[in-house]
Formats: sequence, structure tokens, C-alpha cells
Amino acid sequence: MPKKAKPAENGKEEGPAPCKRVKVEAAGGPSALNFDSPSGLFESLISPIKTETFFKEFWEQKPLLIQRDDPALATYYQSLFRLSDLKSLCSRGMYYGRDINVCRCVNGKKKVLNKDGKVHFLQLRKDFDQKRATIQFHQPQRFKDELWRIQEKLECYFGSLVGSNVYITPAGSQGLPPHYDDVEVLILQLEGEKRWRLYRPTVPLAREYGVEAEDSIGSPAREFTLKPGDFLYFPRGTIHQADTPPGLAHSTHLTISTYQNNSWGDFLLDTISGLVFDTAKEDLELRAGLPRQLLLQVETTAVARRRVSGFLRMLADKLEGTKELLSADMKKDFIMNRLPPYCVGDGAELSTPGGQLPRLDSTVRLQFKDHIVLTLGPDQDRSDETREKMIYIYHSLKNRRETHMMGNEETEVCSNLNVFPVIWWWLGTISYL
Repeated sequence: MPKKAKPAENGKEEGPAPCKRVKVEAAGGPSALNFDSPSGLFESLISPIKTETFFKEFWEQKPLLIQRDDPALATYYQSLFRLSDLKSLCSRGMYYGRDINVCRCVNGKKKVLNKDGKVHFLQLRKDFDQKRATIQFHQPQRFKDELWRIQEKLECYFGSLVGSNVYITPAGSQGLPPHYDDVEVLILQLEGEKRWRLYRPTVPLAREYGVEAEDSIGSPAREFTLKPGDFLYFPRGTIHQADTPPGLAHSTHLTISTYQNNSWGDFLLDTISGLVFDTAKEDLELRAGLPRQLLLQVETTAVARRRVSGFLRMLADKLEGTKELLSADMKKDFIMNRLPPYCVGDGAELSTPGGQLPRLDSTVRLQFKDHIVLTLGPDQDRSDETREKMIYIYHSLKNRRETHMMGNEETEVCSNLNVFPVIWWWLGTISYL
């Protein structure tokens, strides 16, 4: 069993223990991921570790390394993204910065070698071969169907956005300096071999990306080499660096990331604002004005701090007696920006069904339950304080795969148009197919 962190002499916990290494021998017959359900997919990704064990002992706590001797799984991983895929992808109109970064770690610092404008494959391959540069391909699930299939299932499983990047590094080279991320990281080794070094975090469960000087992070907590079919997980904040050993073929690995800005702190920021807004309608003290010149003071007065503390205690008491804790933006942001359901063909099964609107006694059946969020909110068409609650149904069936996780204005406009067309209010029953 993995060892838990031991208390240090100063009473604080030491960093997480080195990641557990699991050796998996090849099983009889072909090996592939299980797409029967979101939970089935995740279980197959971390097999033979059980999900209960993973979330109890590793998730947000310490890394997990699974090294497999499974030719069938290695072949499947290699099919997800290859160096040879770049030629056809570049012909579709890739751009530096947006779709592809070219970089190399030089003297502990990241050196970006991007050109301007559109990426030309011959120049990209020249930088790869001659400058020993790493090619970072952003969000390949936009173009690779099987990655769309994997990440769509993972978004259903985690209830959080899931992005990815592919890193292709030539032999004897390193793309990025030691750093930590603000996301939970799942690594799939696709081609070749990559040597990893993991260090204890200086900022556990970090909320921001950070670069660390190698002379300040000490010795690695763990060193290992990934081969095709291997899996690695580490929590946000884990300091890491990776390189392709000299004398070998290039290395390609896929980084899958999730849980960015998905903490209790983010949830509190999202929900408390709505709670305060609703409570202020009923509570005269919350509607009373601030003391004169409070905003001009360098430090908040003791009286103001006591008033705020009292309000917080009142809100906590109010929460104990209510079932309503409404998410204002996190739910909508997730639904607006996630992948649409994976489908083969023209996507006709995602079309909006025809027929009559439901009656008050109707049962409404929701087919894509993992892509639909139900939430309560005020009637948008009424402005008075007697507005009745509405049932809002947000869905991601018309989201655009091509803009997934790209974070530009076009994505936000398209998502706003696609996510909110289904808003119903009725007294019937909701069920799932």
C-alpha cells in the first residue's frame, strides 16, 4: 500500500511520498479503453488501480505511475497522435501560437522559436530536426476523433472541462523548464520514450502556472521513463520536467488536463454572490448603506469587520435551513465550453427533436443526460420581486468541437448561441432515457 505523508519534526506534513509504480503484464487478447460509460473509460485508463483507491490515495495528493507491458494498448496509444500526423494537420491551416508552439529549454529557460502566421510543415520539421525543438500541439481533440471521444467521456466523468496538448520532443532534447501547473494532469505516452523527474510541490494544489529554478527545487522525488502504453498522473502544483533520452527516437506524449478553477474556493465565489443578492431582498440590514468614507480608508475598521463577520454568520445560518445553493456561472461556463457528445457521421442524432411542446402533465425525457444541466432561476421575463422560479435546461449538444478550450471571443459567442435555446417551465416530470 502507498505510504501517507509523515509528520515532520516541526509539526508540519512533509511533501507527498514518491508516486507508486504499478507494473502491468500483457493480458490475453487485444487491450483497449472501455467506452461503455464515463466511469468505465476512467477505470480503463488507470487499470489495474481501482477508482476508489485512486481518489482515496492519489487524487490531489501524490503522483501515480502505471507502467504497462501491453503491445495492444501501446499500439492504440500510438494511433492517438503521431509525428507523421503533423503534415496533414498543417495542410488544414495551423497557426503559430494558436495551434502550435515550437520551443526548447535552454539553460533552464523556455526559448520560443515560433514564426509568424501559418505553420508550414517543412519549416516545422526543420526546426524539429536541426534545432532539436519540441512541438507543442494545442487541443488536438479538435481534429483527432478518438481524442474527442476520450475527452468527451472524461468531461462527463469529472463534470469539469478537459483539455489536452501533445508534446513531440526529439532525442537528446527538452522542451520546457521545471514548472508546475494549475490543473490535474494525466499523461499518456504515445511514441518513443520520455524521462520524467517529479519534485515535491512548493505550492500544493496551485491555482496558477509557475516556473521553478532547478537549483531551488532540490533532488527529484522520483525519476522514471515512460514508454508507449504507460500512464502517469500528478496533482496540480507538482513540479516536473521531462526530456527525451539521447540516442533514441523522438518522444510523443499526450497531456490531458482538468479541474482548472474547480475548487471549493471557486464554488464559494460563484454561489455566495447569488445568496447575498437573494438575502438582501429580505434583510433590511444588508440593504443599509456603508459608513461614510469606508472605501477611502486604507484598512477596514474593527466595526466594519464585525459587521461583515455577523453577516457571514447570518448567511451560514440561512444555508443550514435551505436547500437552495445556486451556481451562478460555473455550471453555465462548463456547459458553454465543453465538447459536444461524440458522434459518428453527420450528427443527426443531436438534432433538436420536433413535435409539440410539453403539456403541464407531460413527462419530458432527456436523452443526453451527461450533457444537460438542470438549474433553477428567476423568470427572465418578469422584473418585479414576485418572479416565479423557472427550470432552466442548459445543454451542450450544439457546441462546436473546433473551438473547444481555445478560449477566444468566437468561442464565447458561438457557445452563448448554442447553449441556451431550450428553456422550459412546466409542472410535469423530468426523466432520462
